[in-house]
This record gives sequence, structure tokens and C-alpha cells, in this order.
Amino acid sequence: MRSSRWLVSASVVSVLASTVPTLAQTAEEPAAVPEVAAASPDDIIVTARRQSERLQDVPASVSVLTAEALERTGANKAEDFVGLTPGVTIVTGTAEAGDTQVNIRGINGARDAESSVALVVDGILKTNTAQLNQTQGTLRQVEILKGPQGALYGRNAAAGAIVIQTLEPTEYFTGMARASYANEDTFEGTAYVSGPVAENIGFVLSGFYRTTDGFFRNDFLDAKVVDDQETWSVDGRVMFGQGTATQVDVKARYADFSGASLPFNAAFHLPNFAAVNPAFYEDVNEHPFNFYNNIRATNDQTSFDMSVKLDQELTSNVSLVAWALYSDVDQDLVADGTSADFARYIGAADPAGQPTVNACFASTAELTGYPVNPPGAIGQIPVPFIFAPANGSTFGPYSPTTCDGIQYQLRKQTDFSAEIRLISDNAGPLNWQLGGYYLNIDRETGVSLSGDTGNGVIKNLYNPPESANPTSLLLSDKFRTNVYAMFGALDYQPTQQLSASFALRYDIEDRRASSLVPDAIDPFTGGPINPGQAFGELTPQHEVFEQIQPKLSLSFEPVPDLNIYGNWGIGFKSGGFNNQGSSAIVDTNFNQFIDAGVTITDQYDKEWSSAFEAGVKGSLFNDRITYDLAGYYTQIHDMQFFEFFVGSFGLLRVVSNIDKVNVKGAEINLTGKLTDWWNVFGSFNVTDSEIRENSSRPYTVGNKSPYTADYTINLGTDLSVPINDAVRLIGRVDYRITGPTWFHSVQDQERPTLFTGLLPGSALALPGFIGNARYDVARRDSFDVLNLRAGIETDRFQITVFADNALNEKYIAEAIPAIEFGGSFITPGARRLVGVEAGVKF
Repeated sequence: MRSSRWLVSASVVSVLASTVPTLAQTAEEPAAVPEVAAASPDDIIVTARRQSERLQDVPASVSVLTAEALERTGANKAEDFVGLTPGVTIVTGTAEAGDTQVNIRGINGARDAESSVALVVDGILKTNTAQLNQTQGTLRQVEILKGPQGALYGRNAAAGAIVIQTLEPTEYFTGMARASYANEDTFEGTAYVSGPVAENIGFVLSGFYRTTDGFFRNDFLDAKVVDDQETWSVDGRVMFGQGTATQVDVKARYADFSGASLPFNAAFHLPNFAAVNPAFYEDVNEHPFNFYNNIRATNDQTSFDMSVKLDQELTSNVSLVAWALYSDVDQDLVADGTSADFARYIGAADPAGQPTVNACFASTAELTGYPVNPPGAIGQIPVPFIFAPANGSTFGPYSPTTCDGIQYQLRKQTDFSAEIRLISDNAGPLNWQLGGYYLNIDRETGVSLSGDTGNGVIKNLYNPPESANPTSLLLSDKFRTNVYAMFGALDYQPTQQLSASFALRYDIEDRRASSLVPDAIDPFTGGPINPGQAFGELTPQHEVFEQIQPKLSLSFEPVPDLNIYGNWGIGFKSGGFNNQGSSAIVDTNFNQFIDAGVTITDQYDKEWSSAFEAGVKGSLFNDRITYDLAGYYTQIHDMQFFEFFVGSFGLLRVVSNIDKVNVKGAEINLTGKLTDWWNVFGSFNVTDSEIRENSSRPYTVGNKSPYTADYTINLGTDLSVPINDAVRLIGRVDYRITGPTWFHSVQDQERPTLFTGLLPGSALALPGFIGNARYDVARRDSFDVLNLRAGIETDRFQITVFADNALNEKYIAEAIPAIEFGGSFITPGARRLVGVEAGVKF
């Protein structure tokens, strides 16, 4: 089947692009961006350089989803946009709803650090990464910009930017409602109403709702609570003075998510154990997903933001744009633990606060022989098999027993940001922009582990020893950040054929961190509740991170349908702080115990990159064929990377730095308009990356950049065939192939694990090297996803049948190797979803 799919792919002549040409908008749906003089009806107008211009004239590779493309594909959030864009991949929702990492051309947004991709909605920069994969109202255009965009779009745009335009108030009352139903009890609905309130005052009110039971079932709880979710949002917008010299845009949105979290299994990578059981050395791509944790994993998130934006014409050729944004996002999750195999909870505290073996031993004895994933096994006692080979247990994470405890994670963030920008609007060859930006962030994070006494869950970071969930580990910190930036840009076009632009931004990020961990004792080990406290007092931290970010672009258009361009820029992402004590925990438990050779610091460095791009774009045969060919080279310094450690101390999430990574690649996009009602399109991106220096793990030099697919291929077609004057037959095919992907800097290598240190002193008394792990089986294979949509529509009504992942490709969404544990935490990707959608406009 896979070979036949490749043959189909190779046979499509129109290899390569991500969008179809824009079509004329209806009277009820005004253009998403201002009109540009001399633009033809088929021209796509973008704001990629903070000004309205033809996509053809932008000196960079930009992917655009028009209003029509968004409607035809059903795309409404970042996950959908990325699947339609070459050279871009995403990991989202694998841990919890706010966990989104977008990778653009080899630069990834590390979990627990800042995003590498800016989200800009209606000209306002969103500052919380948790909002990156949320719906953002009624969409009218999406632009995905690749390469550093900080000089133009601001903070956290090191890899690129997602620029969204939503519906503006309409001149007359209009509206839309659309709903769909698919398998797994999946229902989705969206609607908006828009119109005037008074002269030069209009509004838009949008709503979104989605619920699903998910694709997977928890066998132990006998319920579909593995990847179920319910989410809804409301977006409101009021514009005063719309279209006049003084325009005020007020927006507010509220979003709520509730569902499951951490839908992970574990795969072991211990080749020397495979002689006993082959499942000890498992390819992550071949893993059969089964879920049986005894704790109902939950995730709750609420988001609120409000903004006001002023567009003021100061003179005939100078305008002022100013905005302010307030945002508040709270989220938490509860899940089963990961610590059973290290005997942390062999004793669970009783209600009097005294450790007892009753809960863990009792649940293990009761569940002896329960069919968990091989090589896991539940024996008569919870003692690990290496110490009790006859009747001990082999636990993976998230077991049906109480022996792995309970984890609770919390992330709360409020922020306020504001920007002011002066913009020229000269008819001459020179235009400029100048402005300043301020951001304040208050963030609280926490990860706690507690004993599972079988008496339910208490959603607190700290629970005293006498409670039902006595806390045994707590990592919690408060972060305060102040960001100050100044920026400017010049665009110069001396002739119709030649143009140049230069932008510059200077960022200062002042960061502070302090521990919120109380002075308490772990009732299970008798040590401090934060293991790092054993190595010294946790003291407040302070650091300032600064960076100048230039951006230079050149464009030469010898004829109107050909653009030869090049650009260069510096990308920047601030450094920050890990939970205090992280460095000492890793050094003691891994370097001193098994000589792991890994260096983690409590403060991680800023990431900055230098990126070059050169390309050519144009059209042929009266715009029937459009093309865009680009090559790029990026050098990334101190790339931020997420690491996950588990052991007898519990779990630890940290951000490390990879000193130097080089990335080079090429991308081609091609769109063909075969008839007025039939378009074909496709794209191909190939990315070659290499770790050149890595003081955190020196032995990984020469490996590839984590989370970076070797290539992506997008192929498809779009049809709108008129049946008569009122009815059209519509169809859309999108076929995406994502190349092989490593998720860690450790790749085809063998490394010592905790088992390496435990085996010689265990009942098995085996040499330590037998506990080593090999990670050649931790790479995600290439996979392909086919999405189909077909239906009929009029100017008012539409009904469509759809199949997402129509071939039901079984792939993994993410693999998180825990190198010193000897395996990976893996989560499955979405399976086939087949349904029907109906909509009405008025």
C-alpha cells in the first residue's frame, strides 16, 4: 500500500504548492485585506511585510490560505494550516491542550520554553503559546511566513509567523452557521453574525463548539477517556469609525477546553533484554496502543483575552497604529504517574501520614496477571523484576495499579502587552515604519507527584502527608517577565523592477524566577519535597536577555510575472529558567550513578539564528501556472530543546541548549489552473540538518535537528464545477506525506540507563552494559494522510461529506525519548474521521 501511494504521488505532474489562487469574494464576504491598486481579481493580497501587496511581489516564500481555501478544507486552527503548508510540521495536544510545538524549516518550539512562531491576529501579537492552536474567530485569510520575522512581527518569531485576518463587520446584516457530525460521536459547529450597529459602527459575533469521544478507550476504566474533549469559544468584535480616518477595533474572546491528557504509552529500547522478551526492544512505529491507567486523566483550560486597536490617519501620508492586549490563560492536568518501576510508591501514606505498603501491594496482588502491554507484567508484588525475578512486576508508566502515583500539573499566565507604530503611506519610492513594544508576563507553573491511596484525586500542587494524595515531589516556580522593544523598517523602490527593505528590532527581556515550593518533607523518602533542595537553598533568579534582530530583503522583477528575491534575518528567542534544583537532580541521579554524560543547567540560554533565503517566483500562461522555488540556509545557536527525565526521584521536565545546528533545504510550490473550475497544486520541501556542537550531550554531534522532518510533500486538487446558474459541485483532495523525524538529539546511538546501574547489584546480578538502551528504533517513520471533501453548494447553502485521514494511516504524533530511562513515551496520531457537514449563509 505504501509503495502504491508513492507511485500515485510521483505520477502527479503538478508537484508542489500549498494554496489555490484566490477567487472573487461574494458581496457578503468582503476581502480580508485592503485592496491594492492594479491587483487583478486572481491576485492574492497579503500583509507579509506589514503592508498590503500582491503575494507575487513579496521577497520571501509565503504560504496563504484564502477564505475560500479555508472553507473548502475545513481548516480553522494551526494544526490544520500546518498540514497544508510545505516545510512546516506540528506537535499539538499530545500532553495537554496548550502544548503546541511548530517546526518551520528545522527550528522547533521547545516544550516549556517560548514558542518559535509568532501568532498575529488582526495585527495584534498573541503572547501565550497556549493560544497557538485555538480557533481565532471567523477566519478570512491565513498567511504562514517562514524564516525569522521578529523585525517585522515581533516577539517569538524566530522560525516564522502565522498571520491571521478575521471577518470585519459587514455593511449589511449577514451570518453563517455550519455544523458537522462524524464517527466517534464527533460534533462540530461554528456560526457568526455581523452587521451595523449605527453609522460607522459595526460588530461581529462568532462562536465555535466541538466535542468528541476520541479514537481510543481506557480498557481498565472501560470508558472512552483517553483522547476525548469538549471545547467552545466565543469571539466578539466591534469596530468604531470603520473605513474612516479614526478607526477603533475592540475585540474579546473566551475559550474553554475540558478533556483528557497525556495519552501516552511507553516503548522500551533495551536490545539486550530482547532475548527474554522482544518487546523490550520495540520500534515506536510498531507499537500497539493500549490504555489502562487507573486514574482518569483530565485537562482543563480557560482562556480570556481582550484587545483594543487604534488606526489613526495623522496626515495625508502618516498613520498611527496602536494596540493593547490583556490575556489570561489557566490550565491544569491530572494523570497517572510514571514512577512504578522505580519503587517510589511501594509504600503509600495512610490517612495518618505514615507510609504503608497496603495500597500499592494490595492493588498489585489484586491485578496480578492483568494484560498490560508487553514487556510489562504485573506480578504478585510491586518490587521491580530485577530485584524479584520470580514474582516481581515490570511496570511501564500509567499502570492500572496505584504504584505509580498521581501527577498534577498547573500553568497559569496573565499578560499585558501594548504596541505603538507610526507608518508612512507615501506615493513615492520610500516608505517607513517606527515603533515600540512592551509586554509584562506573570506566570506560575508547577509539577507535583503524589501517592495514590485509592481515595481519589485532590487537585492541589501540595497535599499534606495526612491527605488522600500525600505529595512526594513538587517543582513549582513563579516567573515574571518584562519585555521592551523598539523597531523600525524602511522600504525603498527606486524603479518598478527593483525594491529593497530593511527592518531592525532591539529586544530586552528582563526575567525573574522564584521558587514556590514549601519547606516540607517527602513522606515516602524522608527527603525534601523538591529533590533540588537537598543541594542547597532555592534562591530567586534574575537575568536579562537582549538581541538585535535585523531583516534585509531584496527583490528584482525584470518582468511583471517574475520575481527574483533574497532575504536574510536574525531570529531570537529569550532564555529562561528551569525549575530550581534541576541541574543537581540530573547530575546526582544520572551522571554520578551511570556516567550519563548529560549537562543540564537551572538557567538555559537565549536562542538566536541567522537565516538566508533566495528564490524565484512567478506565473506563466496568463497566470494559469504559478510557481515559487526557494533555497535556504540557517545557522541556529543555542537551540532550545525539551528533555524529560524519570527515575526514583519522580519526573523532571527541563529545557537544555544545543550549541549549534546547521539547516539547509529547498522548497518548490506549483499551482495549475486547468480550467476556471479546476485547480491542481502541490509542494515539496526537503530539509537537511546537522548538530555541529552540543555541550549538553557532546556525543550527539552529527545528528539531525530534533522534531525536523526530512521532507514534506503536499499534493491536491480543488474543483468547483457549475451544475447550473445556482448550484456548484465542489470537491477537495489534500494528500500530505511527512518524512522521517527524530524527536531527540540522541538518535542512532547506544546509551547507559538506570538499569545499567541497577543490574549489577540486583537479584539478576548481570553486567551493567546489558541495561544499555539503543535509540535507532525511536525515529518516526514517514507517514501520509489523505483528506477528502465533496459536496454541493449555492450562494446560500452547502452540504459536504468528508473523510479526514481517509486511508486510516496509523502513525505516532510524537515520541519523547527518556534517554536514561531506556525508552520513549509515545502518543498516537488521529485516526480516520468520516462525516457530513452542512452550512447556511444569510
